[in-house]
Amino acid sequence: MNLKRLLQFAAWPTAAGVIIALLAMLVFPQLRGQQPNHATPNTSENYGPVSYADAVARAAPAVVNIYTAKKVLQQDPRYYNNPYFRQLYNNSNIPLQERMQRTLGSGVIMDAGGLILTNNHVINSADKIQVLLNDGRYTSAELVGIDNENDLAVLKIALDNLTPISLGQPNNLRVGDVVLAIGNPFGVGQSVSQGIVSAMGRWGLGINTSENFIQTDAAVNPGNSGGALIDARGNLIGINTAILDETNAASVGISFAVPADTAMNSLKQIVQYGEVRHIWLGFSVIPKYGDSPTTLQKSVLVVTNVEPGSPVSAAGLVEGDIVTHINGLNVIDIPTAKRIIAGIEIGSEIKIGILRGNKTIELSLKAQLPPRNRTKT
Repeated sequence: MNLKRLLQFAAWPTAAGVIIALLAMLVFPQLRGQQPNHATPNTSENYGPVSYADAVARAAPAVVNIYTAKKVLQQDPRYYNNPYFRQLYNNSNIPLQERMQRTLGSGVIMDAGGLILTNNHVINSADKIQVLLNDGRYTSAELVGIDNENDLAVLKIALDNLTPISLGQPNNLRVGDVVLAIGNPFGVGQSVSQGIVSAMGRWGLGINTSENFIQTDAAVNPGNSGGALIDARGNLIGINTAILDETNAASVGISFAVPADTAMNSLKQIVQYGEVRHIWLGFSVIPKYGDSPTTLQKSVLVVTNVEPGSPVSAAGLVEGDIVTHINGLNVIDIPTAKRIIAGIEIGSEIKIGILRGNKTIELSLKAQLPPRNRTKT
């Protein structure tokens, strides 16, 4: 009896020790050879990459620096800066002297054959165009052609072992996506800046005739023009073209790029035809909202002008019509309409859906080039 009570008395401390040990192993998993799990979120999956170095390394070899020179005539400063000669020559008759005007910009290698996309304003009227590659090679370039309406130009260089850029999908961009601008700001050499897509389909800025810009807050400065706007994987999504400059200062965080698909369409047509064959329809529209517009309210596109003798005039379009569809695609705003029209080939049939009063009408016409003697407006 005494032995049984002794065993019962000794069992309680043993059981208590086992329970305490089990609790300790549950609370402190490192005691059983495991590391504690703090449920740290996957940074790369949820918050984006820590570095964009891989994207830059993929795209940077395709971005070049462009230097141009052209001969210009200006009033001889030896006379112009002297008040006596200014009065003697009555300003306007001051002798002229020739000098070389130099500009700088950027460009993007688009294929292994040496085709380069840049902005037309970078090389406009240049007598000499020089290109500096990312690997240090320096060569002259010839002008293949220009697209005035999108401020684009195509150059060609004759070098081997070129690295063309990979194309992205501008139509899949969303506001808030990370973007990187690569170019030659102020001539300091190739530089990279980072930002996000601020807006899509910007138009009506008075920069180009055809406007459907990607807006970004990545720092873009003089010299960046013609350079690459890439996504976070290093794919080209745009050609940096302009900045908002209300103060004559450097970048204020509002810059604009021509979408890469628009730029590629211009390049292909320049190579094939020597020019960009923009189709001529001959009408203008403006977006019109309801009486109480809100940021969420959709607009309609109202026809404000129809050119006499134009394809749409012959098809029956009149001022006041509301354009709803082009080739079966819903037209929700001007950038969408521009994008649809840009993809239409010369000579193909076009179906334009309109709303006239309460009546739905479909007009048919053929895409054609503008007449050569047509006044540009």
